Amino acid sequence: MLQIQEHWTIHQAVTEAALRYASGDLLVVPGDPERSYHPNGYTLSFEQAAQAMQALADVYRAAGYGFPHRIGLFLANRPEHLAHKLAMNSLGICCVPINPDYRAAELVYLVEHSRLDLIVTHEDSLDFITQSLAGSQHQPPVITLGPFEHRTPPAARAYEHRTPRHDTPASILYTSGTTGRPKGCVLSHRYELASGDWYARQGGLVSVRPGQERLYNPLPLFHVNASILSFYCMLLTGNCQIQPERFRVSRWWEDVRQTRATIVHYLGVIIPMLLKQPESALDRQHQVRLGYGAGVEPELHALFEARFGFPLVELWGMTEMVRVLSDRHEPRKRGTRAFGRAEPGLDVQVVDAAGQPVPDGTPGEMVIRYSADTPRKDFFTGYLDDPQATETAWRGGWFHTGDVVTRDTDGMLHFVDRDKNIIRRAGENIAAAEVEATLLLHPRVQQVAVLAAPDEIREAEVLACIVLKPDPAAQAGAQAVAQAGGPAGAAGLPDARLLARELFDFCFERLAYYKVPGWWWFTPEIPTTGTQKIQKHRIFPAGADPRGTAGMIDLRALKKRNRAP
Repeated sequence: MLQIQEHWTIHQAVTEAALRYASGDLLVVPGDPERSYHPNGYTLSFEQAAQAMQALADVYRAAGYGFPHRIGLFLANRPEHLAHKLAMNSLGICCVPINPDYRAAELVYLVEHSRLDLIVTHEDSLDFITQSLAGSQHQPPVITLGPFEHRTPPAARAYEHRTPRHDTPASILYTSGTTGRPKGCVLSHRYELASGDWYARQGGLVSVRPGQERLYNPLPLFHVNASILSFYCMLLTGNCQIQPERFRVSRWWEDVRQTRATIVHYLGVIIPMLLKQPESALDRQHQVRLGYGAGVEPELHALFEARFGFPLVELWGMTEMVRVLSDRHEPRKRGTRAFGRAEPGLDVQVVDAAGQPVPDGTPGEMVIRYSADTPRKDFFTGYLDDPQATETAWRGGWFHTGDVVTRDTDGMLHFVDRDKNIIRRAGENIAAAEVEATLLLHPRVQQVAVLAAPDEIREAEVLACIVLKPDPAAQAGAQAVAQAGGPAGAAGLPDARLLARELFDFCFERLAYYKVPGWWWFTPEIPTTGTQKIQKHRIFPAGADPRGTAGMIDLRALKKRNRAP
């Protein structure tokens, strides 16, 4: 594998990899006749990747783009995303991936916050982007892939004649924070290469064999897992990343067999969906030797491994620091939510609310650093234009992850829960505060608390508890329910389900589909402190499943990615 140097940039890594691995496959898109792009599949060698990087860089340079420009990529999982990113990074341009599930308001926020200089998309999304940005205070030019080389708009501001460095921003990835609006995590060239190098050197069950691996990653390229963690591991080790359009249970095994995958990346939501497929003689007809991911339900862990014949190695990582920890050495603590131990280059403590270490076996927040001398080495650079949030996250010399864990006496870490203001649904982090802020814009909503409800497939589902503003009709209905001895929740209101649907549609127009509450509950009041701070832990009895509460309304069936808003 390539021995990366501290000062290397992404351009240097790609150039060196092309010289060493030449015609080897770097990127493969499985064939899919139902897909609008590359229906017969697509393969990019290391040499071809370097050539595409240079050709696209020439176009960007000729149009006047360079450092410190930022360019948004609205390309979902198309292979062009990676080619453009490499080209941009070679010039010092910062790549800002855009989630294609964003609604107009979310897109406008990202564009205005990151001050994009250009957006690159495909023809199918052009109208959505231009219409969404019509009322934006910042309107960068938008160009599609087809005519890209022929009429790239010139940059509106001059670039600096500066050679990219290892600490130059390579990407800004937006991640949900507990205070509402997503934060832009600035990731340097060094961060991205160090992440891939860390993965390549994991060892144990996660030993990556140079020139022999084909890694199937159905996760989105606008997240850190596929675009950085696995991609740079494959680049540095002379291996191949297999990039489908997205996870589809009906195509998983066909893709894996067709592409001869040896490693697969997963999220917890994927495992039960694969297990629910009918058993087949083909269940072990594959070349996979490792599944690498997070969130498998403990009771499904051994069951999956026994049926499909390869280990699921649980890991932990986050956008701010994706040099992952994992339970990769036998004997593993399978089925316990174990995800590894601290190791050189990644110190871990488990602390209480005051930042003091807790005894082993006691739940506490997981805080991390590189080392005592260089705590921030190889971490994210910071939150874009938010130094206060960056320093708050780094208080006490440790980065505060917001994840609640326990540590065994042997150092093994076990995941317990996330910050109560973050809902983890099918691999997406959802800020409860962002959903709450959206609902409070509706004229009927007086107060709202958004929580995580259990979900057997997606880990959690969004639940909205709503207090309505005084309304004569609503008050009359509530009074009738009370007189009849009805429940505290407003299920007895004649229009409860219709109102829930109205609020659902209101959110669906403004938020990515996965953020919209699937469960809805109307209540006369939400518990608060003397200073009117909502006490979410008191809304439902401790240990109770809120889904069984009287008056709960289930609209999960409406949460469709491709449903028109």
